[in-house]
Amino acid sequence: MNCMFSSISLYSMVLADTKFSGSRSVTLMAQSSKRTHHKKVPKNLRNPRRTKLPPDFGVNLFLKKPSTDTGLSHTYFDFDEEDKGGGDESEDDEQENDTVWESEELEAISSLFQGRIPQKPGMLFRERPLPLPLPHKLRPLKLPMSKKHVTLAAPKIASSRASICKQVYKNPNFLISLAREIKALTSNEDVSVVLDKCARFLRKGSLSLAIRELGHMELPERALQTFCWVQKQPHLFPDDRVLASTVEVLARHHELKVPLDLEKFTSLASRSVLEAMVRGFIGGGNLKLAWKLLLAARDGKRMLDPSIYVKLIMELGKNPDKYMLVITLLDELGQRDDFKLSQQDCTAIMKVGVRLHKFDVVESLFHWFRQSGRDPSVVMYTTLIHSRYSEKKYREALTVVWDMEASNCLFDLPAYRVVMKLFVALNDLSRAVRYFSKLKEAGFSPTYDIYRDMIKIYMVSGRLAKCKEVCREAELAGFKLYEQMVSRFAAN
Repeated sequence: MNCMFSSISLYSMVLADTKFSGSRSVTLMAQSSKRTHHKKVPKNLRNPRRTKLPPDFGVNLFLKKPSTDTGLSHTYFDFDEEDKGGGDESEDDEQENDTVWESEELEAISSLFQGRIPQKPGMLFRERPLPLPLPHKLRPLKLPMSKKHVTLAAPKIASSRASICKQVYKNPNFLISLAREIKALTSNEDVSVVLDKCARFLRKGSLSLAIRELGHMELPERALQTFCWVQKQPHLFPDDRVLASTVEVLARHHELKVPLDLEKFTSLASRSVLEAMVRGFIGGGNLKLAWKLLLAARDGKRMLDPSIYVKLIMELGKNPDKYMLVITLLDELGQRDDFKLSQQDCTAIMKVGVRLHKFDVVESLFHWFRQSGRDPSVVMYTTLIHSRYSEKKYREALTVVWDMEASNCLFDLPAYRVVMKLFVALNDLSRAVRYFSKLKEAGFSPTYDIYRDMIKIYMVSGRLAKCKEVCREAELAGFKLYEQMVSRFAAN
């Protein structure tokens, strides 16, 4: 039996001295003597440059294939070798990763720390082209132009004049100041001294407000002179608004000549002029002429505004001898189809209806106003309570008080006066006391009739001490009570 011995030899590899220590690093490797050729360990495994970095957070480690190491196991006793052994390869990698920066890029990066990036020479200020016209905003051809004042292509003076005209021709402050300048004129001067200066800024209807202001200043002559000046201006006349304002001012000051044939006049005059004349006669107290003109318009089948009827009803209702005319106007107004009245007009007619004991008119007007979708005011509620109180419908009047409370309608002093009368008529002491205290909490001072109603309801209830207290309060407020009440209290 043949035996073969194999010898194992130890080879030592001496490495270079390190910079930081004088000791030598020795790597022991076991190798068989029979192997003449051994596999060389890669350079990156012999001299690693750095420790491995942790993986990125975005990398899925489970999808990465595991790497299999097929080399020999080595033991490293000194990690300072990476500073010397891997120097050549790191320099090669740096040369490969080194990028060449251009001058423009360096200049752009340096400008980030200095300020604005310098621009290349060229068109620094570009003019943007105008937007294309939209087809839906263009008017089609062969159609009439809009009824607006179209300013043609003109010099800058004309455009500035148009802008001033738009600001001036209907400005109330300017027109009122114009009337004041006319008032400041002497008796020998004509209104043309003031109006000629601003003639180019005026338009049709501009001077109607100035004429009405002259009427408030008791200057009907100046109003007539202004109208005569307007007649001479072709761009201001004819104009119904200026004519109506002049007619109203002259009629209010009894300086308007009444035509003999009213029927012919009403058939030729416009509605605005007729209404202005009636308003002027009513404002001047000439109710007879206003009534005649209204009858002539009715016979000529000319329907005037309902507010004209309301004004005439209010003025005629002040005279008990004219109650029949008021009833006629109420019936005529109720038969109209275009029944449109404001809240003030409704309240005025309701007050006249209470005075004439036309309680059905009051009720119908109130219901019509509620059905029109509007909320009644405290004056309208008070008028309705007074109407039902006058008709001795106390319970129905109390429901109106509940409606006022439900609608959060604030009471004023006339409303408290009417409500106190209602509670006295109902002999409701608790509500009377509560509303008497609410009146004081609201900041109102009780009137003489409220003190009298409170004394009366306390006397009926047998509360004499309260009667004396209210009497002292009324005397401190400056009211003198009846001598009978004082003597009765003194006797008790």
